[in-house]
Amino acid sequence: MEISRDTLTENKMGVMPVHKLLLNISVPMVISMIVQALYNVVDSIFVAQIGENALTAVSLAFPIQGLMIGVGVGTGVGVNSFLSRSLGEKNSANASKSALHGIFLAWVSCAVFMFVGFFLTDAFFRSQTDIEEIVRCGNDYLFVVCAFSFGVFNQIMLERLLISTGKTFYSMVSQSVGAVTNILLDPVMIFGLFGFPRMEVTGAALATVIGQTVSAVIALTFNLRINHEISLKVKGFRPSFGMIGRIYSVALPSILMSSLGSIMIYGLNRILISFTATATAVFGVYFKLQSFIFMPIFGLNNGMVPIIAYNYGARKRERIVNTIKLAMIYAVGIMLLGTAVFQIFPRELLAMFNATPDMLALGIPALRIISAHFFFAAFCIVSLSVFQALGNGVESLIVVLSRQIFLLLPIAWLLSLTGDVNAIWWSFPITEFITLLLCAALIKRVHDKKVSML
Repeated sequence: MEISRDTLTENKMGVMPVHKLLLNISVPMVISMIVQALYNVVDSIFVAQIGENALTAVSLAFPIQGLMIGVGVGTGVGVNSFLSRSLGEKNSANASKSALHGIFLAWVSCAVFMFVGFFLTDAFFRSQTDIEEIVRCGNDYLFVVCAFSFGVFNQIMLERLLISTGKTFYSMVSQSVGAVTNILLDPVMIFGLFGFPRMEVTGAALATVIGQTVSAVIALTFNLRINHEISLKVKGFRPSFGMIGRIYSVALPSILMSSLGSIMIYGLNRILISFTATATAVFGVYFKLQSFIFMPIFGLNNGMVPIIAYNYGARKRERIVNTIKLAMIYAVGIMLLGTAVFQIFPRELLAMFNATPDMLALGIPALRIISAHFFFAAFCIVSLSVFQALGNGVESLIVVLSRQIFLLLPIAWLLSLTGDVNAIWWSFPITEFITLLLCAALIKRVHDKKVSML
């Protein structure tokens, strides 16, 4: 019976027409990512009703939240790549072993961020601002998110296991139910409805972690009952440093990339808040809004990675190339649509966050300028996932280092010296165009050295 299921998996990942396969796997992921983006935005919309300082506090907390998600997703990428290749090579024992190590590493990551939540949040916020209301709201929010981080780390890892075996529909279901739970609980816990106490930003954080935990429980249930390609029997499990090393050989560059993203956001927050706290709030709103554009592409990439990894293990070059081409076309289409929305409706987008006149004055030009980089970003984002799927984490790290540390922050700082906060937003399109050229050179090198040799 197991052989039959493996054969069905091979027929889907290695035989089904690439266009149909990419849509079959990616569409549920795109839907789940859009739902994920929706509840992130809804979170901030409700928090904005408390006040601009509360919104700024949540924006300043974003680097730590982004780092948590980055560690979880990065570890999942390492497990995903290794597990999919193992299935392509018909090595089910290694596939199950990597899945168990992924869950183990999720709990280790949780312990690290619980420490952050208990001991480091106050210092983190005071390094960015001396406005006491922002520090207080930020501490309340980030403590809950970190202390109960078992939900997000297990959700990400267990959903990644479903993705690795092509069961993206079930991943979509688990993530969507958690997102809906969060959306429903937000107003109840933030404003104290139906007999609940009014908890403001603490309520927003509690709604988030409860939603993540619900997703994790559902994903675990699906893995145990439906995901027959891997076994999650923990009896006799012992962590293997060799296996952990192989997982992190791919995962660590991805985690480092996410860490760099958090450093970038932290650095930009410090540059912007030197002008005004409103500029930081605008930047936070932008990041929430752009998730509607970027999350579908991340969902597309999540579907693309196991296809490329499986067919690389099966040595099917043409399917790899076709998958990359189709992913690029879809990503560019999504980005062009997103650019149009940001250019035409910036006032309406900001109005959802209870924007003050000052926030509108800063935010409208900001959204229009920043969105100019979306087209370039499409190629870069797909390229990064191709590197990860083929086990070329170093190339991914080179691109992100250049993009977020060596280019974006220095360019933003130099533009800030003009004394015009609007000049800072141009650092995004300038950086992304340079990164596009770098990605094109690296993707050609990887193709010539790996893909063309199959």
